[in-house]
Amino acid sequence: MNKTYGVCLGMLALGLVGLGAPASSAKERLPAGEPGGGSETAATSAANTSSSPTASSSVDLRQRIDALKAELSDLNTELAAEKDQEPAAPAADVPQDQGSPTPATPPQAATPGPAAAAPAPLPSPSMAGPLATAVPHEISAGPFGKLEVTGILSGMGWSEGNHVSGDAATHWDVSNAQIFIQKTTGWWQFYLQGGAYNLPAVGVPFLKTVDTVSDFYGPFPQGYLKLVKGNFNVEVGALPTQIGAEYTFSFENMNIERGILWNQENAVERGIQLNETYKKLTLAFSWNDGFYSNRYSWLQGTLAYAFNASNTLSFVGMGNAGAYNKNTFATPILLNNSQIYNVLYTYTHGTWVINPYYQYTNVPTNAKIGITTGTGPNFFGIGAHTNGGAILVTKAFKHGFSLAVRPEYIKSSGSAAIGSANLLYGPGSGAFAFTITPTYVKDGFFLRGDFSLVDATKSTPGSVFGPTGLKTNQPRGVIEAGFMF
Repeated sequence: MNKTYGVCLGMLALGLVGLGAPASSAKERLPAGEPGGGSETAATSAANTSSSPTASSSVDLRQRIDALKAELSDLNTELAAEKDQEPAAPAADVPQDQGSPTPATPPQAATPGPAAAAPAPLPSPSMAGPLATAVPHEISAGPFGKLEVTGILSGMGWSEGNHVSGDAATHWDVSNAQIFIQKTTGWWQFYLQGGAYNLPAVGVPFLKTVDTVSDFYGPFPQGYLKLVKGNFNVEVGALPTQIGAEYTFSFENMNIERGILWNQENAVERGIQLNETYKKLTLAFSWNDGFYSNRYSWLQGTLAYAFNASNTLSFVGMGNAGAYNKNTFATPILLNNSQIYNVLYTYTHGTWVINPYYQYTNVPTNAKIGITTGTGPNFFGIGAHTNGGAILVTKAFKHGFSLAVRPEYIKSSGSAAIGSANLLYGPGSGAFAFTITPTYVKDGFFLRGDFSLVDATKSTPGSVFGPTGLKTNQPRGVIEAGFMF
């Protein structure tokens, strides 16, 4: 494009020079027989030039100027055509009018800082998953410091086959309506749990929530004071048991219902517990009232070793050092005078939780409380024992879904013929149970269902399932939905 402008300017200058040059000089720049500058008009004019030098020079000069103008017009036309074919300059390259304000440069997005750490789960209530306590609500309590408040509200539906006499095939009820208040910092801490709850378990009849609260642990089932010094602490109050792999309340566990091994264990005990952690070793010792008997004659201890973050092996044992003939829902006489031992292994990695455990229980003969071969109103049979095992497995999937399974088996000693104590479905009976629980969790909302089957072996007729106690198996479906808040 610059070259084209140069040609135009050069030809224009040539024409201007010709205006002031002698006519003879103009004539000499036109070779004989060739058009002037390639213009047909100039060539024709040169061929018909008159004999008069002055007239010829004037005519030639005018023709030359006309030819230059025509050629300049042609070049301008070509130049305009080339400009039309060139792409438009980017808007950023177009200079702005100085009278227009320069648009403000949009501020750059702030570089995000490190993501805030997710709130650590509260120490209580204990949770096996897949459910988890909600982000706690903090309350300033003046001299008491900061309190953490969480809670749960849930309901359940229940349908089963071979229900026992006096029971119904279907039930609907509140499964949990509880509040948890705790102080988790400082040298003194506390935990308080209150509200309504149900304690569903496989292989046993349904009990209404209102009756569960009144017949078991009341409206404040757990609560204790905790004194902390480094890795050592002391807890005093109504405590969760150390025994078994399942916790007391439905929301704490992989499955909605507790298993058949849990039916041999205590759940809440009142007393004092000492806890110490040294490197990978955790020790606990408790003096308590066992099966909520209000008689402080039970001793309990735990030894747990964490090989690494994924693998832990635990030994737990407890027993009644005395004897007590109290017999209620929360304090069954045979179990309240027993000894219980566990070996538990826990594997946690990624989306998997695998928790197998073995359990042994023993009810010794004690004539003072009716556990004997004699007869009479306090006859409960000869002492007996059980052996059992279970595997609790949970697998988490994407989008809040998970699946838990729990196969388990238990066998009791003795027989009806010799008058052994009945710890299951008749003396010497056993049982296999299988429970599967799909779960969906979205923020604080959860929805899950249990399908369980219990099959009794070597049972005593009249002590099992169905209106007459003759059915040896019981299928059951339970659905639970609610909110953790």
